[in-house]
Amino acid sequence: MAVDPVTTAASNPWANAAATSADADKAGLNYDSFLQLLIAQMKNQDPTDPMDAGQQMSQLASFSQVEQTIQTNSHLRSMLQAEALTRAGDLVGKYVQSADDTVMGKIKEVEVYSDGVIAITDAGDKVLLQAGVVISNETIVKTPTDETTDGSTDDSTGGTTG
Repeated sequence: MAVDPVTTAASNPWANAAATSADADKAGLNYDSFLQLLIAQMKNQDPTDPMDAGQQMSQLASFSQVEQTIQTNSHLRSMLQAEALTRAGDLVGKYVQSADDTVMGKIKEVEVYSDGVIAITDAGDKVLLQAGVVISNETIVKTPTDETTDGSTDDSTGGTTG
C-alpha cells in the first residue's frame, strides 16, 4: 500500500490528516526569535529605567500559548492521519463501483494521496474515491438495462420488440 504525505484539504475528509511541520517550524523560529530579542532587551536595558516584568511575562506567556497550540494541532493531525489510513486500509477486500459505472471489482490495495484516496482493484483498475462511488461488502453486479438489440426498449419480461 503506497502512502504519500498528506496535506490539508477541507473538501476531502481523507486528506484532513495533514502531517506538515511547517507551522511548528515557523512558530519555533518566532519563539526562538522572541527569546533572543528578550535576552538582548534585558542585556541592553537602562539600569535607571528597567523594563516592566509583568509585560515581559505576558509576552512570554502569549508565545508559550501559541507554541502549545501548534503542538496540539500537530498531535491532532497525527491522529487524523492514523484514522484516515485505518479507514483506507479497511477498504481492502471490499468491492467498489466507480461513479460512472465503468469500473467494478474487488479492492486489492489503496493509495492515499494529499488530494484523495485511490482504490485499486484486482484487475488493476483505479477508482478515485469521490461522491457517487459505491463501496460494498458483497460483489456489485451491474444491473442490465432493458434495451433490446435494435435500440428500442422492452417493458415485458424476456421478449423483444420488432
